[in-house]
Amino acid sequence: MDTNRLDSTAARSTEESQRELAAKGVRFVFAQFTDIHGAAKGKLIPLAHLDDIVSPGAGFSGPSIWGTGLPRTGPRSEYYGRADLSTLKIMPWLPGYARVVLDGHVAGVPFDACPRQVLRKQVERLAQRGWTLNTGLEPEFFLLQKGADGYDAEAADTLEKPSYDTKSLLRRRGFIEKLTTSLDQCGLGVFQIDHEDATGQFEVNYKYADALKAADNFMLFKMAAQHIAEEEGMLFSMMPKPFADRPGSGLHFHLSLANVAGKPLFALGEETEPGGRDLGLSSLAYHFMAGLLNHAPALTALCAPTVNSYKRLMCGQSQSGTSWAPAFIGYGDNNRTTVARVVYQRIEWRLPDSSANPYLALAGVIAAGLDGIDRALAAGEPVNQDVYEMSDAARAELGLKLLPQNLGEAAAALKADTRLIAALGTDIVNEFVALKSAEWIEYSQHVSAWETKRYLDRF
Repeated sequence: MDTNRLDSTAARSTEESQRELAAKGVRFVFAQFTDIHGAAKGKLIPLAHLDDIVSPGAGFSGPSIWGTGLPRTGPRSEYYGRADLSTLKIMPWLPGYARVVLDGHVAGVPFDACPRQVLRKQVERLAQRGWTLNTGLEPEFFLLQKGADGYDAEAADTLEKPSYDTKSLLRRRGFIEKLTTSLDQCGLGVFQIDHEDATGQFEVNYKYADALKAADNFMLFKMAAQHIAEEEGMLFSMMPKPFADRPGSGLHFHLSLANVAGKPLFALGEETEPGGRDLGLSSLAYHFMAGLLNHAPALTALCAPTVNSYKRLMCGQSQSGTSWAPAFIGYGDNNRTTVARVVYQRIEWRLPDSSANPYLALAGVIAAGLDGIDRALAAGEPVNQDVYEMSDAARAELGLKLLPQNLGEAAAALKADTRLIAALGTDIVNEFVALKSAEWIEYSQHVSAWETKRYLDRF
């Protein structure tokens, strides 16, 4: 039985929430929002003041938050986070504390550059058609320990191909048990944990949810994993590719649309038209996927938002001899070498990595998918070959284009995608592009140890 779950908060008063939380030993509520980079931010609020953060909201200095673009003076300098009480949950890994998610408001209205508000807008577009996007996020991450040479996997985690290694997995059972128990008590429903394809790398899978809840759950997962790992003397890292010779960490999105009755709209059935190509998808699913493929260059900026992300997305051999990261724009039947994989009558969008802001990445996915539906875009033919094993000429013959190969290219693609900008909002895209372009320039001007070693005395 889930003893940490609160009753439905849709119609419950703040006073009722306070009484229920107090009875369960809660003293503080962490009022949490997510900045443009995807980092959890917020304030601790004594339980007695829960009502204050519902209205007018928890106040923050707007220009102190990445990506708001707010001024230092005047009424628009204050960022108010208003609590969405439906997200109020006890944090089992922190006895006495609960967490509630905030929606950004400025000058009394929803703030266009709040990532959660951006996703809300796209979710509402789906709702107007009677649709829900069910989304399963699959976070991969590294558990590292500090040693004489910096952070790395535990000393015994040394297999050349460590996927599904039971020994290393069980040595991390303290972390895994605490994390699983905590997430289950929050209603996430963990159903499998495995050792991934790099030493020190793991994946946790929990049940899917609608897009907004899925993003909220991912942030809760990160907060829990970071704290529990720290208590266990480890570093929890969602850096996309911390080691050059090992695979990186993805954040694959499993996507499927449902109608108000819960019927799947991507799968073939009485209420869907067949899409052909013998992959079990409806025509609606193919149009949605075509939107993703059409906007893939721009979506890369939202789904792979760091300089380091592109070390994962480049083709090349990893320590294990396998790369699971996509580099080419296409789809196929259970094909893990394309950016979209069709599996179990749903679409696995393999582009995102673990540094992605889940609200912005999912907002972009919905906007792109709806554009594909509205314009009845064609997805083209499936690619049912190993793309990495193909020659450049063979890929060119199939029309397989390369994803942006650095953050600068991706930011430029997003800036040029007028349809995506119109859907997501000019303010948030301008802020995002400005930050990511600056990040790319800063990296490009950095002189690395590799460069000095290679060139210092060569000429």
